[in-house]
Formats: sequence, structure tokens, C-alpha cells
Amino acid sequence: MNKVRWGILSTAKIAREKVIPAMQGSEFCEIVAIASTNKERAQAESARLNIPKIYDSYDALLRDPVIDAVYIPLPNHLHIEWAIKCLEADKHVLCEKPIGLSSAEVMRLVTIARQKPHLKVMEAFMYRFHPQWQHTKKLVTDGAIGELKTIQSFFSYYNIDPQNIRNQKAAGGGGMMDIGCYCISLARFMFAKEPERVFGIIELDPTLQTDRLASGILDFGGQTSTFTCSTQLTPYQRVNILGTEARIEIEIPFNAPPDKSTRIWLHSKNEVKEIVFDAVDQYTIQGSLFAESILNNSSVPTPLEDAVNNMRVIEVISESAKQGAWVKF
Repeated sequence: MNKVRWGILSTAKIAREKVIPAMQGSEFCEIVAIASTNKERAQAESARLNIPKIYDSYDALLRDPVIDAVYIPLPNHLHIEWAIKCLEADKHVLCEKPIGLSSAEVMRLVTIARQKPHLKVMEAFMYRFHPQWQHTKKLVTDGAIGELKTIQSFFSYYNIDPQNIRNQKAAGGGGMMDIGCYCISLARFMFAKEPERVFGIIELDPTLQTDRLASGILDFGGQTSTFTCSTQLTPYQRVNILGTEARIEIEIPFNAPPDKSTRIWLHSKNEVKEIVFDAVDQYTIQGSLFAESILNNSSVPTPLEDAVNNMRVIEVISESAKQGAWVKF
């Protein structure tokens, strides 16, 4: 086998507009089937995206012996349920973030995954695989900014549609779960450790009851990360990584466009160096790396335990916001 044969659970927007076309561009991936509870929608996307098989139920797709791996872009509250069903059907799993609604829920998946070591499971934090982040990580590791001391990140958009899944609390909506998770993930990625304590401030939408504005401070023991995320502010994203000697600024840290170059700036005492990266699709890279771990029977790029810890930080920030005090991780 030189390609992983994929099935897609649902015709979610992120799947049909971003992930499926990107993975079809990977030399290690073949999209062979798509499932939807709406058969007509599955047929339409199958025709548009040139996917050979359609199924009118997710269970039917999982019964297909041709499929090696499944990509799950379902609403957040359905991730764990269907990830477990995929494992039970002997399928590898790439699941959208956040992979669960709680750390306990994700640990349940970890426990089941450990019982099936031949299967690969990964949370789809695609941004880490973009060359701009890989280069940033290397710059920091190589000491280009001196001693890494603090990270500042911001991620926002404006959406008050109550029908949008991101605004439905029961489905795992809200800013922290949708975009704040990136700010937390990148800090843990750059520091390569977990925070010792956190402080959070959260504002809820009075009608939707989802968090619409959240800020957090992560204390990594002499190193810090601060972030703000919002679902009801003007769209913006930016990350600054500051050391004792220089600063790295990432222009489009999370939604890097697949068809345009991206830039980061290394701000030192005497100059500003612009580093440009050719256009790449981070979803293609993610799909390729995950598929290679299957083909080579090697470790996935991001272990499932990372998803547990990211969710734990979200939970502790929420607890801090309730208490109005620092909470230990």
C-alpha cells in the first residue's frame, strides 16, 4: 500500500472546502468515500469533488473494508463518539479539534486507542505543520531570540448567528473551543511543556451562553503566554513570540492561505528580517504526515495525549474565570 484510502464523515464546510481538496493533493492520500445523513448532499459533494463512493449513514461508511482511515469534521460534541466507533471498525482516525468536550472524554479515547496500538489517532491542529511554524520553532530552539520569555496571541472573528454550530453551547460551541484552543496549543508547542498555573477571564453571550470573549494568562514557571480570543470582535489574528534578544511576529498564524505566501518577521535590536514562505496548504501537509505514519507504522506527529493536556488547560482557564483567581494546572 502506497496510499491511505480515506472516508469522510459528513459534508461539513471545513471538509468540503478545505480538507478534502487539500488531501486530494497529497501523494499519500486517496479520498474514496464520503458519508452524510443527507444522501442528496453526499451525492452533490461526491460529484463536485470526484469522490467515488457515497454513503447515507456514517455506520455504512465504517463497514467499508476498503477504507483505511477516517477524517472526522463533525460538530465537537460528536467527535469522541465517532472516533471510538472508527477504532472499533478498525479504522485510523484524524479528528478535527477540539477532539472532545472535556479532558476526561479525551482520556476515554486515549484508553481505547491504547488497546489498539496498530491504529493511529490524531487531533487535527494543522497550523503546527506549516513551514512558518516549523521555522519559528527552530529559530526559538536555536536561540535566535535569546531566552524565550513570553508569547502573546490574538484570534477573533464576528459571528452571532444562533444557527451556526460555533454558537451552540450543547454542541461544544464558543470561542475557547473554536479558536482559543489554538492560542493555548501554540504556547504549549513553543515552550514544549505544560503551564504550572493559569488565570482566565470569560464573558458569556447573554442569549447564546457561549463564551464570546476570553483572555488567559498561562504561567510556565518564569515564562508566560497571554491570549485573547473572541467570536464577536472584528476578525484578526497575530502572534508575537518574545525573547531577551529578539521578537518573532507571525502575520497569519492560524489560517495561512494555501494559495499565497506567508511572512514572519524577526525583530532584533539592529534590524527587522522578513522571512517569506512559499504558498503551501497546511491541510495537505497534515494529511501527508498522518498518512505516512500509517504507511510506515511510525508515531503520529502529535500524540493523542497532547489533546488531553490542551483540553485540561481550557478547563482550568474556565475554572479560574469562575473563581476569579489563579488555578494550578
